[in-house]
Amino acid sequence: MIQTTMKDHIAILDFGSQYTHLIARRVRELGVRSHIYSSTTLADDLVHAAGIILSGGPGSIVKNGPLTHDPDIFEIGVPMLGLCYGHQLMAYHFGGRLAAGTAREYGSADLHISDSAIFNQIGNTTTVWMSHGEHVADLPDEFVCIANTGNGSVGAMSHEERRLFGFQYHPEVHHSSDGITMLRNFIFDICNAQKNWSTANQLEQIQCQIISEAGNKNVFLLLSGGVDSTVCYALLKKTLGKHRVYGLHVDHGMMRKNESTQVTKALAAIGLDDLHVANAETTFLEALRGVVDPEQKRKIIGDLFIDIANTVMADLKMNNGNWLLGQGTIYPDTIESGGTKNADTIKTHHNRVDKINEMIAQGLVIEPIKDLYKDEVRAVGRELGLPSEIVDRHPFPGPGLAIRCLCSDGSTERASVIASPDHNTRHCERSEAIPHINGIAAVAALPRNNEIKSSTAYTIYRLPIKSVGVQGDERSYAHPAVLTGSYSLHELQQLSPTITNQHHDINRVLGLIYGDINKLNASLMHKADVCNARLDLLRNIDQRVNTIVQRDPNWNKVWQMPIVLIPFGHTKKESLVIRPVESSEAMTVSFAPLHPDTLRVIIEDLTVSQQVDYIFYDLTNKPPGTIEWE
Repeated sequence: MIQTTMKDHIAILDFGSQYTHLIARRVRELGVRSHIYSSTTLADDLVHAAGIILSGGPGSIVKNGPLTHDPDIFEIGVPMLGLCYGHQLMAYHFGGRLAAGTAREYGSADLHISDSAIFNQIGNTTTVWMSHGEHVADLPDEFVCIANTGNGSVGAMSHEERRLFGFQYHPEVHHSSDGITMLRNFIFDICNAQKNWSTANQLEQIQCQIISEAGNKNVFLLLSGGVDSTVCYALLKKTLGKHRVYGLHVDHGMMRKNESTQVTKALAAIGLDDLHVANAETTFLEALRGVVDPEQKRKIIGDLFIDIANTVMADLKMNNGNWLLGQGTIYPDTIESGGTKNADTIKTHHNRVDKINEMIAQGLVIEPIKDLYKDEVRAVGRELGLPSEIVDRHPFPGPGLAIRCLCSDGSTERASVIASPDHNTRHCERSEAIPHINGIAAVAALPRNNEIKSSTAYTIYRLPIKSVGVQGDERSYAHPAVLTGSYSLHELQQLSPTITNQHHDINRVLGLIYGDINKLNASLMHKADVCNARLDLLRNIDQRVNTIVQRDPNWNKVWQMPIVLIPFGHTKKESLVIRPVESSEAMTVSFAPLHPDTLRVIIEDLTVSQQVDYIFYDLTNKPPGTIEWE
């Protein structure tokens, strides 16, 4: 327990939100110390906080009652802000009524605000990020509604005299346009907190922590070649010295084209020329033969990484108690793996399988950047002098193409038509509607200032495959919906969250940009696993599509672009999903619009289109869809 004797920090009670650590980061970015506490922390341990923030979480008060907590936290006179679950808990404590919504809210929403100290310097309407299924239906006595999203629920509430506030949305994510202003108002105007934190010496603090944790031990680091592990490798080398860090890159046969060679050359160019490479393609592919479930795939890959590391360490006689296993784990890996008490497991990252967790419990693992987000890792890399080609490259998952190569047991389920929203009077700001090119739809991205009315019919299909998502801080494993028709970008941005909010078995929305629409409902899943033939197909298409998209005028806004292969179709039995996203720390993302000319080039590229039956464009934000499909 952190002991404090003055009101020098903002206390954050963790109820299992995917964003709890992000809240703490935002507070620190505003210059104030923050600490994360368990949701069961006693009120007496919080009286010295300048303010308290109650995080969101996956729990349902309506179904299961509140999580264990000390109700006296509401009575100690410390200013408090409840977010999502925390907002609902506050309302419940003071006698308000909660309800489960008939429609969920995941993604952006327009918030209409009233006069309140917490909304100082914000206009009458702002955009916020929602992720919930329950809401405050009736306010507690003496609380007032200070914001709403027009759906009949309480968007925000307050008891200004007691300095108690609740938001049904997430101000801590970048997609809430005025969220930082709201947090600033709470921290400084309501809590009267003083600035006492600086991020200027973050690298120095991390290096001190490495020296403390490593002691006299050396580090054996598993290096995938992605941004995180590469920065971690350079950081450990700089801090402990080259002779105390052994880097091993495991080529599991599921890398991008020429990935292992490029990684080795890039590191050698900056003086890290002692990276060791183990070829384990056969071992991994044999273990994955016939495996369909994405969680099982991740756990198999994570376990094999450790088995190979142990084998190499044994061969080199390193198992003498003088070595730690190093990993480039970052915070989103931990939280998506259910790494805090009340958090739901979204997907088990390869660096959070049971074998790793057992080693962590024994003090055998060192993870220098485990509390950082991707943009912070990049900043550390730049400070270490790493070149842009390393620190600014798109993230790539440790399991590689295995989690972008979706599998099927050969179910005979076909694509099916689902109910569609009313479309007969669509009004939008035109951004050049999706044109049809020889029967092929291509999504557009360039806005124009003329308004259109459209009554063009469209159809929404449900594909018979599932992917991982995160909704209301819980894991979802649900179907994607496919839109066919002609749309503007503005319409797509509205339709995508509308569909996922209304249909509980849908967590992604795709646009069809290539393929025979008339055969869509006759197409089905085909039996397929992770194998060399499919990996080679995906590898070649991935390289080609990325080469094309790098010429797109919006490329500098694309944070990551997974290319996903799904065993769905009618003739070639494979289809492709393009998943460009915009983000900064991977906790929330928006789908990234590509120029229509870029999509035309992809469609017309024989390397791509002649290999698959359909090409889909993933139009899903996070939430509800994770960046990777598995």
